Amino acid sequence: MNTHNRFALMLLMFIMFITMSGIGLIVPIMPLYLQAFGAAGQVLGFLIAIIAFAQFIFSPLAGNLSDRIGRKKLIVFGLIVNGAAQIGFALSGQLVELFFWRFLTGVGSAFIMPSVMAYAADITTLEERGKAMGLIGAAISFGFMIGPGIGGALSNVNLHFPFYFAGSAAILTAIVALIFLPKTTPAMAPTASKASNNIAKELVRSVKKPYFVMLIVVFIFSFGISNFQATLSMYLTYKFDYSPNDIAILMTVGGFAGVIIQGVLLGRLFKRFGELRIVLWSLVVAAITFILMIFMSGYFVILFVATLFQIATTLIRPAINTLVSKSAGNEQGYAAGMNNAYMSLGNMIGPALAGTLLDWKLDSPFILGAIILFVGYIILFAWSRKQASL
Repeated sequence: MNTHNRFALMLLMFIMFITMSGIGLIVPIMPLYLQAFGAAGQVLGFLIAIIAFAQFIFSPLAGNLSDRIGRKKLIVFGLIVNGAAQIGFALSGQLVELFFWRFLTGVGSAFIMPSVMAYAADITTLEERGKAMGLIGAAISFGFMIGPGIGGALSNVNLHFPFYFAGSAAILTAIVALIFLPKTTPAMAPTASKASNNIAKELVRSVKKPYFVMLIVVFIFSFGISNFQATLSMYLTYKFDYSPNDIAILMTVGGFAGVIIQGVLLGRLFKRFGELRIVLWSLVVAAITFILMIFMSGYFVILFVATLFQIATTLIRPAINTLVSKSAGNEQGYAAGMNNAYMSLGNMIGPALAGTLLDWKLDSPFILGAIILFVGYIILFAWSRKQASL
């Protein structure tokens, strides 16, 4: 990769960090923030879910547009929308306004994420792509990991300040991207002119793509990750009476380990084992750790198991992104958009179903998560065997 493209990749990583940390900073603030609106946990759950809903609806549109008009314009537009939504959220006086601005946050990120993935594909060769996707995945994971910490630290000023800060950071990043991010010229896909912006039609269209099985795996592992993240804190609180600080350490250590592996070792792992094998083994490890969580006790044992889960899931994301990209040909934007749509679908359904099961039986979300991830392994393994025999 030449210096020009390396700089562009680093800027893409920074863009994804700003986007993801802005989404994540809501977590520690909202319990107190929502008290002024007379709301509590259920509203917080819907505020988180509505971002995934917006991403699910708008990601295919963003992917198609990035193939037609270019990646840079959509990245800049998405950052501006995100910035405005964060500031609007801080200025809101009614509960309905919070939902509106949070929905726009999801819209902005829907335009950013597939465009960034497609841009990375534009500037890398097939051999370089795995490492590039790993670096972007590390930026995403790092943003998710550090976002709540940023939100908590900035809330010492006041509860509104983190949103003003995040909004200003997104708008400044948009200006930086506008000035310094080089333009790419995406190849016009033969089917792009026929592409629909209707999400149902786009999902049907995705079934016919050679990477459809990978999209199913994207949905499955997104379901598993969001299942784990949505229920872990409540599970550990109910079962072991862990404090928020105990749980924060569990999540941070695992997230940090995943970031280190993505940023330092992922390229070597891809070269040695291949993306497909990485996904298969990571699905198995993630499923096993789901089951282990039910039987483990002792803080450091649980810390170890939770860290294994987060390492496995952070390996899956860039590996599956690379497999989709390599199969997408000249439809990089569309493929990245559908990738994000399937991920958002998992992020919507996973927490809703896991939360319902948690109220029924404490261990049930982890059992469901393990089953879902094992099913993903079986589907991908069967598909890989079929491809090998062709």
